[in-house]
Amino acid sequence: MKTFVLTAVAAVALASLGASAPASADPGAAVAAGIGGFALGAIAGGALARPAPPPPYYVAPAPVYIERPRCWRERRPVFDEFGDVIGYRSARVCD
Repeated sequence: MKTFVLTAVAAVALASLGASAPASADPGAAVAAGIGGFALGAIAGGALARPAPPPPYYVAPAPVYIERPRCWRERRPVFDEFGDVIGYRSARVCD
């Protein structure tokens, strides 16, 4: 990519030496040449600039071990509207 840009810059420089404008040149052409030169310089400078440095080395945090709760099943009584036990139901109980 750099060799292409350098070749293009050299070609434009040599082409500008060959064509000479008369003293009564149009000022609009001079402005256009200035803007074009600025754009060409920006493109060449961007191509020749060094790339951005890589991001810093990422260190992952240490893994966190979570102790799982201890769970078991218990039989729980089921009451009716009078408070009498009418049966049992299995329920999961955890610490």
